[in-house]
Amino acid sequence: MVKALDRKLFRDLARLRGQVLAIAVVVAVGVATVVITHGSYRSLLLARDAYFTSYRFADIFAHLVRAPEAIGTRVAAVPGVATVETRVVVDVLLDVPDLPEPATGRLVSIPARGRPALNDIYLRSGRFPDPNSGREVLASEAFAEANHLRPGSRLAAIINGRRQMLEIVGVALSPEFVYEIQGGGTWLPDNRRFGILWMRRNVLAATFDMRGAFNDVSLTLAPGSDTADVIARVDRLLAPYGGLGAYGHDEQISARFLRDELAQNRVSGTIVPAIFLGVAAFLLNVVLARLMATERTQIGVLKAFGYTDFTIGLHYLELALVALAVGAVLGIGLGVWLGRIVNATYAEFYRFPSFPYRFDVMAVLIGIGISAAAAVVGAIGAVRRASALPPAEAMRPEPPPHYRPGPIERLGLHRLLSPAGRIVLRNLERRPLKASLSALGVAFAAAILVVGYFSFDSLEALIDLQFRQVQRDDLTVVFAQPRPAGVVYDLAHLPGVMRVEPFRAVPARVRIGHRSRRVAISGVLPDGRLRRLIDARHHEVRLPSGGAVLTTKLAEVLGARTGDTLTIEILEGTRAVRRVAVAGVVDEPIGLSVYMERSALAHLLHEGLTVSGAYLAVDPARMDRLLTRLKELPAVAGSARRGAALSSFNDTIGRSIGVVTTILVLSASAIAVAVIYNSARIALSERARELASLRVLGFTRDETARMLLGEQMVQAAIGTPIGLVLGYGFSWALAMNYQWEMFRIPLVVSSRTYAFAVIVVALAALATAAVVRRRVHRLDLVSALKTGE
Repeated sequence: MVKALDRKLFRDLARLRGQVLAIAVVVAVGVATVVITHGSYRSLLLARDAYFTSYRFADIFAHLVRAPEAIGTRVAAVPGVATVETRVVVDVLLDVPDLPEPATGRLVSIPARGRPALNDIYLRSGRFPDPNSGREVLASEAFAEANHLRPGSRLAAIINGRRQMLEIVGVALSPEFVYEIQGGGTWLPDNRRFGILWMRRNVLAATFDMRGAFNDVSLTLAPGSDTADVIARVDRLLAPYGGLGAYGHDEQISARFLRDELAQNRVSGTIVPAIFLGVAAFLLNVVLARLMATERTQIGVLKAFGYTDFTIGLHYLELALVALAVGAVLGIGLGVWLGRIVNATYAEFYRFPSFPYRFDVMAVLIGIGISAAAAVVGAIGAVRRASALPPAEAMRPEPPPHYRPGPIERLGLHRLLSPAGRIVLRNLERRPLKASLSALGVAFAAAILVVGYFSFDSLEALIDLQFRQVQRDDLTVVFAQPRPAGVVYDLAHLPGVMRVEPFRAVPARVRIGHRSRRVAISGVLPDGRLRRLIDARHHEVRLPSGGAVLTTKLAEVLGARTGDTLTIEILEGTRAVRRVAVAGVVDEPIGLSVYMERSALAHLLHEGLTVSGAYLAVDPARMDRLLTRLKELPAVAGSARRGAALSSFNDTIGRSIGVVTTILVLSASAIAVAVIYNSARIALSERARELASLRVLGFTRDETARMLLGEQMVQAAIGTPIGLVLGYGFSWALAMNYQWEMFRIPLVVSSRTYAFAVIVVALAALATAAVVRRRVHRLDLVSALKTGE
């Protein structure tokens, strides 16, 4: 049998369906952000850990020029080393079908028989290469998909100066290349122009005269081993053979990018839900408290009929929890759906054998618990205040506040307003707390709109800074080995080349105190126009004749300041150690770099003016001819077009952030509309009797509607600017989270974003005004004026 209070609950839900739905939307968005962010983090973390464990991702890596296989045996004998695998790894130039410019292929050896002991191969399709075939290779999945290659496809490679056809017999993945980045100063993936090709060890070694030798080694550690000690011992063993410095998996470029992504997901998975759930909790508390306050008369009637305070409180709490339950169900469903979309986006450039979506139950329960606590506090507080009154007094409507002139009236400014305007002014002045809470609700709505949209501004600023102000070349050419300075004249005579700016790049480990990083030191022209150095204010920086200039993030990581001494261990040749002064800091949003004037770097290396590559300005009409010519030059290891790099950025980092940002913008817009709608509907419920009285006194429908809507517009006008300031603060908190070593998102909030927030709030207010105006016009004067006495 349905109890009387249950019937009342059903009637209240039907009567308040608009407010209940708006509350549910606020809860749903808060819960959905938890599901999306925590689900993305958990999915990525579990996929990485499972892949690295199952396919034996190495703990330490090292690259060298050439060492006999016996050295690998000595590496295996180092205390703490569990497993060692030596390899041959060589970068070659590729001529890929339908790709105008040359691509770079990294040939990685796999055992002549069987599978790798470390960094094992997951075969997505096809088969492993035949040990007796000299041209069969496996291709990495990202490279194959980007170039529409499949088992049976063929591509040409320039190997030892000769053009050789390679046949792809399988498409594969490796934990070493979950995120395919070329490295060597390149920090962005370009799957069309860089890929991994696996070839049998016996074939690759014979091709590059590496029989009985290796130039790359990876190893795992025994439990309890000292990683730093093992790296130091391995480094000493390999140094005589051109070792470039052993490093742990935390510095391996693909794993490092994954680590940064996980760190960002973990922090943003806390900050973003905290902002959304915090706003939702505040709004739930305020909205439900005001909603329950309008039920004061009904609470008095229930008390007169003998219902206890506990029973009444439980009844209204059920009303709040129904809205919460609807919101939680919607939020979980919406979050899982959108979470799968985000996960699918990640899966396009994080290459795992399996990347299932993981639902984080505990995080969702915490989010629902926060919303439930806010609902309980909001509902119980209002019920307790009404229940504290005797039934006879509670059944009367709440008495109006005592009249007293407000600040504006004391100044006499109220005379400038119409009678309706004076009523709006007095209502706001006499209920300052209620008006402030309503304005704060609008402020939070505007704030989360700014938070949702600012990432678009930051991405545009990053693209402009990196690809228009810093990188101004049309094409970057990299040589397989450093070349004499005269190569600049050869480049200048290539078709379409209008300007050549050479550079020298050398791998190094830079250190200040106990802090160190592996970076590329670039020696560039002091007055270069194609690769500019700029400071934090985007002013051009001229390289000093001596000393090193660090990028801002590297200076932060090392704790470096201008004037400090930087220790540089050159990771090529004799592995010389040099010390230079930190001459300044430049601002670049991508990667970690050290810059020196070209002749100063040559002096540091004790060598002549050699060239690792060059930045080229090219006639667009002759670009295709130039790219075709570059494919024929064996000295060229690779090339990169600035336009291609920008497209790669948009396709990877820009796209992933864009998907998440679009979801946040839509979520923020939904909250803004729900907040403003609820505020106006509750105000109408609170003021129904007063508006009816004004109608009886002779005010028209439009006049009474303008009085109510005038209050809402004033609150929106006050709350919106406050929200823009709050939004900037929230955006700052998020931007600080996007300061990775690989790339940094600058804090930029444009006038477009502020305009977007204002427009959405204004449209929500206008749409709500239309609904409220219609309800005021349909107001039943007799029902509204009944007092229950």
